[in-house]
Amino acid sequence: MATDTRDAAGFYATALGQMTAALLRRKLLALWPDCTGMSVLGLGYTGPYLHLWREQARRCIAVSPPQLGLAPWPGGRASLTCSAEEDALPFPDLMFDRILLVHGLEQAGNARRCLREVWRLLKDDGQLIIVAPNRRGLWAYAETTPFGHGQPYSQAQITRLLQGLFFRVETEETCLFAPPLNWGPALRAFNLCERTGRLLPPQLAGLNIVAASKDLHGLIPARRRAAGRRVLVDAGR
Repeated sequence: MATDTRDAAGFYATALGQMTAALLRRKLLALWPDCTGMSVLGLGYTGPYLHLWREQARRCIAVSPPQLGLAPWPGGRASLTCSAEEDALPFPDLMFDRILLVHGLEQAGNARRCLREVWRLLKDDGQLIIVAPNRRGLWAYAETTPFGHGQPYSQAQITRLLQGLFFRVETEETCLFAPPLNWGPALRAFNLCERTGRLLPPQLAGLNIVAASKDLHGLIPARRRAAGRRVLVDAGR
């Protein structure tokens, strides 16, 4: 059963949620250190993360699916959020330079249709980041966190899904080796677990972080018509 924005907000208000968000923000900022002048879209529940680029980006928009509910924009600012079906987003083609999915892929009713919509919205030189619970990690089964709801994925599953939809995987990372416990001793060991977790198999991590871009080499333009839009087809067909 899917979580909702109230549950997610409640989690991020806890000490465990705040430490988790701080860790993820460091990871995301390392991947996207500068989004100056760019258009950034967040899908799922991305409020704790989009503000990383709010001051430098041309626009930051957060979209949550109806099953999660409308997510309030953090910081008391004018809202830049909306609710829409993940496979029918109300934006024109090629609008965004960066698209971030957090609590998005695992909550999607149809992951392939969701990522096809991401493809449509992403500029040809844009980049996508997916943060999703690891199917073998403890966090995928911790229902007290928003990562314990929906469909978890292994890195291999995410890679196959992306490659099958003409994305090129550029970076694969894992994080969250600490147990999903909002408990004093576990919280005090949070950073230690993260450091020592680098020595463990990545399959034991709580989260997968995958960065990808469009794989335009797998596509060729169809025969040009006298009028109308260009259509791309699978080069292998």
